[in-house]
Amino acid sequence: MAYNFRALILFLLLFIPSQAHAQTKVYFSPNGGCQDAVVQEISKAHHSIDVAMYSLTSREIAQALLGAQERHVKIKISLDAAQINDHFSKSRYLISKGLEVKFHMGPGLMHNKFAVIDDSVVITGSFNWTITADKKNAENLLIISDRALARKYSKQFKHLWAQSGEGQLKDLKN
Repeated sequence: MAYNFRALILFLLLFIPSQAHAQTKVYFSPNGGCQDAVVQEISKAHHSIDVAMYSLTSREIAQALLGAQERHVKIKISLDAAQINDHFSKSRYLISKGLEVKFHMGPGLMHNKFAVIDDSVVITGSFNWTITADKKNAENLLIISDRALARKYSKQFKHLWAQSGEGQLKDLKN
């Protein structure tokens, strides 16, 4: 009987694909630490951050992205086209600091809210990267460490990036 049990365990280990369980952190707003969690994940980035975000108005997150750029992290940001001339958008500021920012020019809204960090961490949920989302709205944020999931999000980001362009910003002083 013990021999059969050992054989079964050996079979399971050898022939059933093992998958590491994804580590997931969950946050809710208002005032549930969503913005701080995004800033913390950005601060841990080593080589890449790809962002697909409907709205980005958070000064703290914009500054975290600039900090990552200073560490030579490759950053690409695709925003909804409405951000081109949104007075509160950090797009002009980020572009003026040399970050690669494009605006979705495909059909409909680019209503995604996700980032892929170092091809292994996905930040997603309803949470826009805005102070209103962090302090007033009922939002959710997931931070998932899973390379297979990150690959799927990276594929979607590449698709969105291909549909994005530079747009016509009214002024780059902001």
